[in-house]
Amino acid sequence: MRVLVTGSDGYIGAILGPDLMKRGFDVVGCDTGYYAAGWLYPSPDPMPMSIRKDIRAITAEDLAGFDAVVHLAELSNDPLGQHDPHITYKINHEGTLSLARAARRAGIRRFVYTSSCSVYGAANGDYEFVDETTPPNPQTAYAECKVKVEQDLGAMAGDNFAPCFLRNATAYGASPRMRFDIVLNNLCGHAMTSGEIRLTSDGTPWRPLVHVKDICQAIRLSLMAPEDDIRGQIFNVGDTDSNYRIIDVATIVSETFPGCKLTVGESDGDNRSYKVGFDKIRRVLPGFKCEWTPERGARQLRTLFEAIHLTEEDFNAAPYTRLKILLQNKDKKLLDSELCWTLPVV
Repeated sequence: MRVLVTGSDGYIGAILGPDLMKRGFDVVGCDTGYYAAGWLYPSPDPMPMSIRKDIRAITAEDLAGFDAVVHLAELSNDPLGQHDPHITYKINHEGTLSLARAARRAGIRRFVYTSSCSVYGAANGDYEFVDETTPPNPQTAYAECKVKVEQDLGAMAGDNFAPCFLRNATAYGASPRMRFDIVLNNLCGHAMTSGEIRLTSDGTPWRPLVHVKDICQAIRLSLMAPEDDIRGQIFNVGDTDSNYRIIDVATIVSETFPGCKLTVGESDGDNRSYKVGFDKIRRVLPGFKCEWTPERGARQLRTLFEAIHLTEEDFNAAPYTRLKILLQNKDKKLLDSELCWTLPVV
C-alpha cells in the first residue's frame, strides 16, 4: 500500500513514517517544514522521503498513485488554535477538506484523519465516561475544527471513499521531533531540568493519555482494516485505564525523577475535563491494545533525557513548543499572516 503521510516531520509523523516503512508500507511524507529545526535527537530509523508542500496547495495530481492518506498536518493543540482562530479554521478545517477532496478526485479510497478527544471538552458533569456516541462539547477553536472536519469529511464517505476518524487521547512519549507543550512531556521536562514541577492549577481536571507509539498502532490498523469496518467511523484512541487527573500525572512524573519537588496551585477556571471510554476501537480493530502506560512513558523520557543530557535551554527551545516557533517565524517575517512561507522553502 502506498501511503501519503501529511505532517511527516511532526511529533507523531516522525514515529509513524519509519514504523509503517518497517512493516512494508510504501510511505511518502508531506510537510510544510514549520518545525524543521526541532530535532531533539536523531531518528534511529530511516525516515520516508518528504515533499515540502502546504496541505492547502496539494492537488489531485500530487496524489496520483497513492492508495491512502494519513492526515496529521494541522495546527495542533488548544493554545495554538486559540491564538488565531481564523487561521486555525483556514488550515485545520478548510485545508483538510481541500486535501480530502483532492484525494477523492485522485481515486484514493482510504483517508485516516487524526482527530482528538479534546472534542469532548467539558463533559464530566454529565457523563462518567464519554464515548463516540457522546455529543461533542468543544471549548476551543482547535476542538471545534476537529468536530467540523468529522462532520463534513464524514459526509463525503461513499463506496469509493472511506474516511475514518481517530480521536487521540492526549499524546506523550519520546519522538525525534519532540513536543514539550503536551502535559506528560512538559512535566517530565520540568522535572529533569529544574527538579521541580509547579502546577498552575489544582490539577483536578481529567485527561486520557496515550503514547505516540500506540497512536501509530491505531493508524496502522486503520490502514489495514476492511474498508467497510472503518468507513465513516470514529474511534477514540487510548485505554480506559489511562484516564488521569493532572495531579495524578504530575505525581507519576515526580516519583520517576528522583528528588523532584511537586507543588500544586489553585483552580484556574479551565473547564476542560473528560474521562473517555475506549471500548469501540478494541472491538472493531482487532489487535489494538495500548502497550504503554504513563509510568512507562515517564521512565522512557527520563532515560532519553539523561542520555542526551537535556538542558533547560533545550527544554525551552522554540521548535519544541508549537506556538512559540510559529510566532518566532512570524516575527522574523518568514511566515505571513496566513502562515505561508514568505521565502521559498529549500
